[in-house]
Amino acid sequence: ELLKALHILTRDGKMNQDSRRKLKQVYHLYQFIEPLLEDVRKDKGALTLVDHGAGKSYLGFILYDLFFKQHQDTSHIFGIETREELVAHSRDLAQQLGFAGMSFLNLSVADSIVSDRLPAQVDVVTALHACNTATDDAIRFALAKRARHIVLVPCCQAEVAAVLRKKKGVALKNTLTELWRHPIHTREFGSHATNVLRCLQLEAHGYQVTVTELVGWEHSMKNELIIASYHDLPRQKPAQRLKEMLTLLGLEELDGRFFTE
Repeated sequence: ELLKALHILTRDGKMNQDSRRKLKQVYHLYQFIEPLLEDVRKDKGALTLVDHGAGKSYLGFILYDLFFKQHQDTSHIFGIETREELVAHSRDLAQQLGFAGMSFLNLSVADSIVSDRLPAQVDVVTALHACNTATDDAIRFALAKRARHIVLVPCCQAEVAAVLRKKKGVALKNTLTELWRHPIHTREFGSHATNVLRCLQLEAHGYQVTVTELVGWEHSMKNELIIASYHDLPRQKPAQRLKEMLTLLGLEELDGRFFTE
């Protein structure tokens, strides 16, 4: 019934190819997230999860149905989304399903960092296909809220590529710039460099980072899954590497984005 309500299944229980792809991604992601939820629950009981760029909240609803619902405690999922109509729809659906431990807020990821409608500390932060700098804002949010686990599937990264493109004429003396001289390489290398910088940023805040493939490339080209778990690891070396990489690539103007408190 949940899948029908989310329009992943038709009323007669059938599924089209696009819905099959979405469901496979979300269920596969659940296999990665479940152990993280269990880790927090065993340690402290009830937990709080914030899902950024929630959209229609496929992920939040399935997480609640498969994990949160069975425990019947004070655990809570917050869905953060900028499109008011999707927030309203998710609120209505949660009420229909009796999912009392779900809330949906009409906020940008950046605004959610300072919003008093969210708790001061959260346990798990997810951002599935949060476009461009929204993923970086989700990281900032997770760091500000001292999240134990962070799960990211980055999407549509353009900011680093734009800076690489702007600096290309100045930097051409460096042989390394051949990696992004052609426009298609600028886009692809910019996307790759963005995720590398994000991983170093998380490591520079004491997180252990794992990067893997979410699903097969035939299902999605936005396929990189970054999972970070806080273990208070040494921070000096990754922070130094992050600084060096920004300098090497001519991205010093982005220091403020990747070096956050």
